[in-house]
Amino acid sequence: MTQVSTSPQPTTSNRERRKVLAATIVGTTVEWYDFFIYAFAAALIFGPQFFGPMGEAFGDAGPTLISFASIGLSFLFRPLGAFLAGHFGDKYGRKPVLVATLLLMGIATSLIGVLPTGSMAATSAVVLLLLRILQGISAGGEWGGAALMAVETAPVGKRNRAGAWPQLGVPFGMLLATGMLTILQLSLGQEAFTAWGWRIAFLFSLVLILIGYIVRRTIEESPVFKQILDTAKKESAPIAVLFRRFPLIVLLAALVFAGDNAVGYMLVGGVVQRYATTPTADGGLVGMDGGQVSLLLNIAAISWAIFTYLGAYIADKIGAKPVFIIGYILMIFAAGALFPLVIMGGDNPIYFVLGTSLLGIPLGFCYGPLSNWYAEVFPASVRFSGVSITYAIGAIIGGAFAPLIVQAIFEANTNAWQGAALYLMIMSGVGLIGSLLLRNRNGIPLGADMEASGKWHEWKPGDPIPEGVKINH
Repeated sequence: MTQVSTSPQPTTSNRERRKVLAATIVGTTVEWYDFFIYAFAAALIFGPQFFGPMGEAFGDAGPTLISFASIGLSFLFRPLGAFLAGHFGDKYGRKPVLVATLLLMGIATSLIGVLPTGSMAATSAVVLLLLRILQGISAGGEWGGAALMAVETAPVGKRNRAGAWPQLGVPFGMLLATGMLTILQLSLGQEAFTAWGWRIAFLFSLVLILIGYIVRRTIEESPVFKQILDTAKKESAPIAVLFRRFPLIVLLAALVFAGDNAVGYMLVGGVVQRYATTPTADGGLVGMDGGQVSLLLNIAAISWAIFTYLGAYIADKIGAKPVFIIGYILMIFAAGALFPLVIMGGDNPIYFVLGTSLLGIPLGFCYGPLSNWYAEVFPASVRFSGVSITYAIGAIIGGAFAPLIVQAIFEANTNAWQGAALYLMIMSGVGLIGSLLLRNRNGIPLGADMEASGKWHEWKPGDPIPEGVKINH
C-alpha cells in the first residue's frame, strides 16, 4: 500500500502570499517589458539600423523581414531556458531560478541599448542576435517559476486568481513598454527617437531589474517544493520522467497556449504598429503617427489586463477549461475583425482602439487561468519542468514566427489582410482544439502528498480528497 507522508505540510501566511504575488508580477512585468521593447524596436527601427547589410540579398524588404525574424529567434531558444529552469527548479527550488532569469533578461536588454550602429552595424547585428538568444533562454525559464510560486502558495478557491498575477505581467509589461516608447517618441520627436532615443528604453531596464531583484530576494521558497523534499518525491531526472510519462499532456497543453500566443503577438510583436503606420496601396490607411499608435496600444493592454483577471476570477468559479473554450470561440471572431477594423478607420483612432481592445477580451480569457490549469495537469515532482517546457513549446508553435508570417503576407500584398486574418483564426482554432482535449483537473490538491497517495493520475473534479492529503498550503 502506498504510504502518504504525515509530516506537517508547510503553510504560507497571508502576508507571505501577498509578497509572492508582488514578486511574481513585478518580475514578469520587468521580463516582458524587456521582451516587448525589443519587439517594438525590431518592427520600427532595427531593420535599417542593424540588418541593412544582412538583408540586401533579399531585396528592399529584406532588412525588415530579418528584423521580424529576429523576434522569433528567441522563441527557438525558449525550450533551452525551459529545460534548464525546469531541471533546476524541480531539483533546487523555484526561487533561485526566478532570480537568475530576471538578471539574465535585464543584462541582455541593457547591452542591446549600447550596441553601435553605422559602420559597426554588421558586427552589432551578430551581437544583437546573440543577446536575443539570451533573452529567449531567460523568457523560457521565467514563466514557469513565477506561475508556480503564485499558484502553489494559494488556497484552492483562489488559485486561478493567484496564477493570474504573473499573467498580468504581460499586459503590464506591454503598458510599461508602450508608455516608455510613447514618452520618448512624443518628447524627443520621431527623428531623434529613431537615431538614438530608443536606447533609453533599453537602458531603463537596469532600473527595473534592480527593483525586481530586491523584491524577489525577499520571498520564501514554494511550500510545495518544501513538501517535495519532505516526501522524498524529488526526481533526479525530471525532464526524462516528464516526456516518458506525460507526452500527450505536454502536446495538448502546448496547443492550449499556442493559439493565444500567436494572436497575442499581433499586439506585442510590432505587427499592428507597423501596419497602422504604413499607408496602403489604395489609400485605405493614410498612416498613423508612431507615437499615437504606441499610446493607443495602452488601451488594448488595459483591456487585456482586465479580462486576464476576469477570466481567472470566473475560472475559480467554474474551472479553467470552460473559460478557455469560451475565450477561443470569441478569439476566432476578434482575430478575424482586427485588420478590417484598422483598415476601415484609416487614420481614425477609434477603429484602431476598437479592433485591438476587442482582441484583448479573448486574449485575457485564454491567459488568466493558464498558470493554474498548467499546474493542475502535472504532478508536483515534475511540475516545474512540465509547465516551463509546455509553455515554451506552445510559444514556438504559436508566436515564434507569427509576426514574421503576417508581415510576409503584407509585404507580398499590402492589402492582403484576409490571409493574415485567416492565419490568426486558424491558430485560434488550434487553441480551441487543445482546450477541448486537455483534461480538466479543477481543484486537485497540488502538494507532493497527493502524488505520493497514488491517486493523482485517476483523480477528477468531484472526487473526494484521499485520506492524509492536505488541500491547502
